[in-house]
Amino acid sequence: MTDHVLIDRPDDLPGVQVIRLNRPEKKNAITRAMYAAMTEALRSADVDPAVRTTLLLGSEGCFSAGNDMADFLAFAMGGIMGREVVDFLHALAAHTKPLVSGVDGMAIGIGTTIHLHCDLTVASPRSSFKAPFVDLALVPEAASSLIAPRLMGHQRAFALLVAGEAFSAAEAREAGLIWKVVEAVEAEAMELARRLAAKPPEALRTARELMRGNREEIAGRIDEETHHFAVRLRSAEARAAIEAFMAKT
Repeated sequence: MTDHVLIDRPDDLPGVQVIRLNRPEKKNAITRAMYAAMTEALRSADVDPAVRTTLLLGSEGCFSAGNDMADFLAFAMGGIMGREVVDFLHALAAHTKPLVSGVDGMAIGIGTTIHLHCDLTVASPRSSFKAPFVDLALVPEAASSLIAPRLMGHQRAFALLVAGEAFSAAEAREAGLIWKVVEAVEAEAMELARRLAAKPPEALRTARELMRGNREEIAGRIDEETHHFAVRLRSAEARAAIEAFMAKT
């Protein structure tokens, strides 16, 4: 376990498990250990009837800058996508409890695509969403290449995932990536999670499953993207792009 991910079940939020990214000095960039901690929390909640809702939060001013670039460079040199990352993506997509998220500030890469799997996301007006995969000579992940076009249409999804255009909070809401733009992000997200956790659990689970549909296609797309991601990581252009990015940071 890592203290860069805080797992909590607050007494004042019965039935809610909070997963908080806690690496603000690195803009909550996600390491392999952080992915593993989040996967464990999601899978534990899946089999624990005491958990009825999962809440994902970052820190003040930043949800996540995406993957830790030192880890990412190591992936590139090894030509693989870390197992911890893939396990997390599958755990997120397969999670059986409602997912609520709150975003304040920066959300980049996985910091953006994670919300495609959430049922309710609120964001502050200063939040921005960006997925610069192609800029790093890579491809989208988290089944975003499947979910985003269905959610927001081809052109908006292309702008986000291929052109690497940043979406403001208002643009993210208009595109359907998030539900609301609010000032008090954490208070609103916690209240949403609390209200969901108080609902009849079996009815909630069934309604959510009906809306989400068969998840085999999502899981298959995660694996397909992972294959292409690994191929791209082995490419000279990806290594050059990642090294150039590292040199600027």
